[in-house]
Amino acid sequence: MSAGKSVAIGKKVPQLSGTTDAGTPLDLASFRGKWIVIYFYPRDSTPGCTTEAGDFRDQYSKFRRLNCEILGVSRDPVASHARFRAKQQLPFALIADTDETWCKAFDVIHEKVLYGKRHLGIVRSTFLVDAEGILRAEWRALKVPGHAAAVLEQLAAA
Repeated sequence: MSAGKSVAIGKKVPQLSGTTDAGTPLDLASFRGKWIVIYFYPRDSTPGCTTEAGDFRDQYSKFRRLNCEILGVSRDPVASHARFRAKQQLPFALIADTDETWCKAFDVIHEKVLYGKRHLGIVRSTFLVDAEGILRAEWRALKVPGHAAAVLEQLAAA
């Protein structure tokens, strides 16, 4: 998928590949036959991102019972992801999108303002992909409280 183009509900997501927090390669095509939650977050070990990861962790067994895997994605490097995943005891992989391939494909990098300064950053977003690789739902610029439960509810209704 070319840069600048975004995924769309009802369309196939690009067959992206990346490196996990364990330093191993991961390819979205390997999840064919399973639903996938792909959630993008700004930074490891920040309060909102820690809460969001913990909420997905706490609901993980329910997602798995519905034939769904979870992937967290940010621009942090592998070593940062490894520390974050271990500290938070996350049962799912984190993708180190240091070259922003995944972020660009899902169009989640936008201008943000922090303490009056403008910068480009990841806008917290989640995507629900079905077993055939079709995007079925998306949440953009979301609020963390209750979000993992809302994604689970959408998955259960599918």
